[in-house]
This record gives sequence, structure tokens and C-alpha cells, in this order.
Amino acid sequence: MDETTPVLYRAARIVAQGHAGSEPEALAVADGRIRATGSVSALRDRFPGAREVDFGDACIVPGLNDAHIHLAIAAEDMLHLDLSADAVADVPDLLAQIRREATQAAPGEWIRGSRYDDTKTGPLSRRELDAAAPDHPVLVVQVAGHWGVANSAALRALHIDEDSAPPEGGEFGRSSDGRLDGRLIERALMNVVYPATARGNPSPLQPSSPQDKLRGLARAQRSWHAAGLTSVCDALIAPQDTDLLHQARRSGQLTLRVGMLLSIDHYGAARALGLGSGFGDDMLRLVGVKAFVDGAIGGRTCLLDEPFADSGGYGLQTTPTEELARQVHTVHADGNRIGVHANGDAAIRLVLDAMEDAQRRTPRPELRHRIEHCSVIDADIVERMRALRAIAVPFAGYVGYHGGSLNRWYGPERTERMFAHRAFLDAGVCVAGSSDYPCGPYQPLRGIQSMVTREGMDDGVPVGPSQRVTPGEALSVFTLGSAEAEGTDDRKGRLVPGYLADFTVLGEDPLTADPHSIASIPVRATYVGGESVYEAEA
Repeated sequence: MDETTPVLYRAARIVAQGHAGSEPEALAVADGRIRATGSVSALRDRFPGAREVDFGDACIVPGLNDAHIHLAIAAEDMLHLDLSADAVADVPDLLAQIRREATQAAPGEWIRGSRYDDTKTGPLSRRELDAAAPDHPVLVVQVAGHWGVANSAALRALHIDEDSAPPEGGEFGRSSDGRLDGRLIERALMNVVYPATARGNPSPLQPSSPQDKLRGLARAQRSWHAAGLTSVCDALIAPQDTDLLHQARRSGQLTLRVGMLLSIDHYGAARALGLGSGFGDDMLRLVGVKAFVDGAIGGRTCLLDEPFADSGGYGLQTTPTEELARQVHTVHADGNRIGVHANGDAAIRLVLDAMEDAQRRTPRPELRHRIEHCSVIDADIVERMRALRAIAVPFAGYVGYHGGSLNRWYGPERTERMFAHRAFLDAGVCVAGSSDYPCGPYQPLRGIQSMVTREGMDDGVPVGPSQRVTPGEALSVFTLGSAEAEGTDDRKGRLVPGYLADFTVLGEDPLTADPHSIASIPVRATYVGGESVYEAEA
């Protein structure tokens, strides 16, 4: 006999993604899980007196799940300047925001901004930042998160001068006259701005206080719930980030389900404690370990077999091949999942070499590793991934965000092999939904539209149209695919009895809507464990 009377939720359509493909009229939810599904009349008979919530003409889908996003980074970024293309019109507007911030900052205080897009906003130089804030160190991080621009005061604070050698796996940008232009590229930026993966001397950038970080965390969660997200995997975690998330959990402020990929630089400590993949619970758990091998798509630093179409060059390898092989084998031999950041096809081959070698040396056929981003592929890469049962976590929304710029940077032939959701699905390779925010838009409906149309949302330019998927497939990528990528597909991604009661209520059915309007479908409500975490204002 059921101890708890469930609540019945109904809507015009419920996309359950059940094993038999049937769609119920209502869900019965109790104790954080789906107790039963079926017709309204049958559930009323089974649970007499149950409270009913009728969403009318809405569509209920499984809770949307971003398999690669950066919650801890967003919590910090929310406390600093938003310099995205949505927030600033052009470089003069960006500089005006920095100048305004400088008038309010204490002497010598760092001024930080993120999500600057050089393609949409315009090129930015060290000299312009010097003029805007000569007395404050300034660091502006480009939207891809793999390079940024520092002013002269910031370079001095970082002890970087014209004779400084860049760190291994990084570069200092230089202008045509050979002098520093303020760009910190790959490891040169990561050592400064990302504590989870920083190496060498301590960064002069001081992290915000735990109280402030909790405020930033709350802002991020509100925005993401309003976009329909119920679960995320934070793809670059350090011990101080786990402390933040545990503090939010203890104080009742963690409303997203969060999986974590621990930075490889901190794996030794977790290993010593015996912590590995699956440690935690359904609210906060360790998915695996994160490593890097190359740069970014939007930052044009990924490691390619063939040069960039517009600028030449083959990108950067940020981790030496031998070190990568050691990292993959160590994590694999311990029985833990590793997710390796690899964008370019040359980088992905290095990762596959390491994963195949690890499986040969220590066979663990049940252990499935991830390739984060996995952006530029070919038939050989797809087949090797299928044989390894590796999981692809490509950008969902990059075509929509970058549009025709991708064709210019990589060439139309290569964009037919980028963010290859169609190729992965056809080959039976698990593919998960990812925004990589702050590097791309966090709204999963924007990612779904991008996957379905393969067109830029600003310019309408087709980018690799052969990789289009159906709306149903795209929704599955952001639900079942993401659950499989974190090892929770036995309880997430479907609206069936026994699964977690995580669901998103949409104002229109994304499976039948005009594909070009999916991104604008309103999110009416978001539920995590049967509890409302977002309700749209009437």
C-alpha cells in the first residue's frame, strides 16, 4: 500500500520517452519520484483524493540536462562584468563599462569581465584597456574561455614582460611589431583565471568570498531553471568548488542536480581518499575526472589535422602526449571515468590513442569515457569511438551562436563534420547535450533549435546541414544522452515509474513547433524531484 498520496500532473502532451514509446495523460509524483503514469481516470481511481495540477495546453518533457556546463565559473562570473554580445553593443560600449567600473573600484582592484566576443563585438587591445582603466589591472576573457586580453597593469601584476617565456601549452599574444598585445592564450590564461586547473605561481586574482560566491550561484541557478534545466554536469571542478556546492546543499540553496568532473590537477587528493565516479547522491555526485589536450573552437586554438581556413595554423596542444596518456591510464586503471577536452580532429585522435591503450593494458569494458566537445570528426574517429563505447559531448548551440563565422574559420567541408550529432546517432555513439556556458548560450532550447536547423540564429547561414537531427532526437540528446554521459540513465531522462520526478513544462510542444521557433518556446515551470524550482509569472 502506498504511504504517500501523490500529486497528479497533467498537460495537453507529456513526452515521457518511455521504453515502449507510449505517452501518458498524467504523471503521479510522490517522494521525489514518478509513482505511476497513465490516463487521468486510471490515476484518479488508483489514488483517490490526490491533488491535481493541470498545465492546460502545455507540454511536459523530461527535465533538461546539460552534460557540460560551468556552474562554479558562472558563480564567479556573475559577480563581475558581463561583456557578452547581448550586453555590449561594440568595443566603445565595452570600454565604457570598464571605465565606469574603474571609477567605483578601490585603488589597484582588479576589474574582470567575461564572455567578450571578438567576432560580434570587435577586436580589443591592451592599449584600449590601458586608456579605459590605467590604474587598475583589467582582464577580459573571450567567450570561448581559452584566451583573454589583459591591460598593462594586469601584465605587471602577473610579472609578464617582453622577455617573459609563456608556460608550456600557452602563449602570450604579440602584435605585428613583436610586442605584447595583452592576449593570454590557453595555459597562460588558465593559470590566472581558472583555479581548478591553474599551475605554477599563485594567481594574483583573489576569488570572491564564499558568501559572494553563494550569491553568484543562486543567480546562475535561477537563470538556468528559468531555461528549463533540472540537472547539469559542472565540467571543471576544484576542491574549493566542491566546498561551495556542499555549503549550498547543506543550507538548502542547491536546487539543481549537479554532477562534477574534477580537474585532473586535483585527482591525486581524491584518489588518496578513495573518491571516484559515482561518489555522492542524486543531488551532488562525482561523475569523473576532467583533462585537456587542446584549445577552443570559438577561440580558434583547437588542434587540427588541416589548418584553419581563414588564418592558417593548426592550433595548440595544451597537454603533452605522454602526459595525456599517463592521465588517461591512471584514471582508467582506478576504475573511474575520464572526460578529455578535445575539439580538433588531431586532438581527438590523441585521446582515442590514449583510451585504446588504457583498455588494452587494463581491460575495463564496462567503463565508458567521455570526449568533451569532440567537435571535428571523421568516419574513422566515429568508428573508433563506437568500438570503445566512448561518449561524445559536443556543443549543441554553437552553430546557432556562431553561424556563418564557423564556415569562414573552418571551411564548409569541415563544418559538415563538426558537432556531428547526426553521425554519432547513426553510428550508435552516445551523444549528450552541452552548452559549455559561459562559452555558449546556456538555454537548452537554443541548443535544440541549433541541432535541428543547423543555421545561425543571427545570420540564418546554414552550417553543416548534413548533421541536422529531428526535434525528438535533439530532446533525447538533452535528456537521455546527458543522463547516460553521467551514468544516471537508470533514473533520469524519462518520465516513467521509478524515475526521478524532474520535468520541464513548456508553452508549446518542441516536437511539432516550427523548428526556427524552438528557442523562443516559453518555459512555464521547472520541477526537480517533484518540487517547483521555477514558475513563470502569469
